[in-house]
Amino acid sequence: MKTRKNLFRLFSLLLLASMVLAACGPAATEAPAPTEAPATEPPAATEPPAPATEPPAADPMAALYEAAKAEGMLTTIALPHDWCNYGAVIEGFKAKYPGIEVNELDPGAGSGEELEAIRANKDNPGPQAPDVIDVGLAFGPTAKEEGLIQPYKVATWDEIPDDAKDPDGYWYGDYYGVLSLSVNQSVVANVPAEYADLLKPEYNGQVALSGDPLTSNAAALSVWAAGLATGATGEDAARAGLEFFKQLNEAGNFVPIDGDSRTVGIGETPIMIDWSYNSILNDVNLAGNPDLETVVPTKGSIAGVYVQAISAYAPHPNAAKLWMEYLYSDEGQLGWASGFCYPIRFNAMVAADKIPQDMLAQLPSTEGAYFPTIEEINAAKAVITEGWPTVVGVEVKAQP
Repeated sequence: MKTRKNLFRLFSLLLLASMVLAACGPAATEAPAPTEAPATEPPAATEPPAPATEPPAADPMAALYEAAKAEGMLTTIALPHDWCNYGAVIEGFKAKYPGIEVNELDPGAGSGEELEAIRANKDNPGPQAPDVIDVGLAFGPTAKEEGLIQPYKVATWDEIPDDAKDPDGYWYGDYYGVLSLSVNQSVVANVPAEYADLLKPEYNGQVALSGDPLTSNAAALSVWAAGLATGATGEDAARAGLEFFKQLNEAGNFVPIDGDSRTVGIGETPIMIDWSYNSILNDVNLAGNPDLETVVPTKGSIAGVYVQAISAYAPHPNAAKLWMEYLYSDEGQLGWASGFCYPIRFNAMVAADKIPQDMLAQLPSTEGAYFPTIEEINAAKAVITEGWPTVVGVEVKAQP
């Protein structure tokens, strides 16, 4: 209000001065009388119009990326490149976040060996200490109880199903698939359809597991699946699975080595019980030479979820968090889907039309598969790890 009064006084003085000057100069027409000041105050000035578009939001991952880049390294463990398309996923991470070296430890390790690697390197910040782990569902709670992992919730946390994650963020599901028979058709004339078929004499020296049942989640579940195929349930199915592999071994059909895509491809283990996504991806990578067939047994069909976690002793905690953010982003989840795995955000991504139709069409069916709970897996695993050395009585050896 004061400002407007001062302006009015200034205006009056200027007007008076102009009149005096006019009187001293040549005659001129009379200047118009000044208009009166408005009876009311003029309306307040309006705010300047807002810009048409808001400035782009800052990348929420930028600060985390800088912190991870300062650490310079991410150490993973047990990530074979032909497992759920991990080779492409790792390359995608390195391309998106240059400056972070990915140090890959023991790609053939099992879930139990991953936890042992954390235990063995608690006080070792060197390159043998894993930052992150990818383990079977039952190993997540075990690692939490033992204090081996730390909590961290990714940006897409809400789209991970509640029954596939720890509520405090210590571990969370990443992908899932169903167990299958991966069969090298250049060696196996008659492709088996069910677990019971594997006992036939024609499969002598041909059947393997993708790991050691004492340490590998996939191998332990394979033993359980064979037991479920007999019609048994729960822990009884675990015992039936041990008896099945005892018979398989006694018949000479079981090959006690840790099988993989190479051993299947060269015919060393022409039949391997493995996750469907690995079998299909291996067939694609081999380009039909040899031709692999993926068979999901109708009896004993079992699905399995794997989970991610960050080591409580991670030497590179920020790189570990950035890795998790990448895996659970649309890009990371599609990386797994392109490797024939069901990403854990599958339902939310399908609802949002984020998975291309051709990618959806290539995913193997999980219809009729049994999704066991953590408690069921733990109970079956306890029976299998305790009974394998005495019931089956053979050591599954790692490859050199």
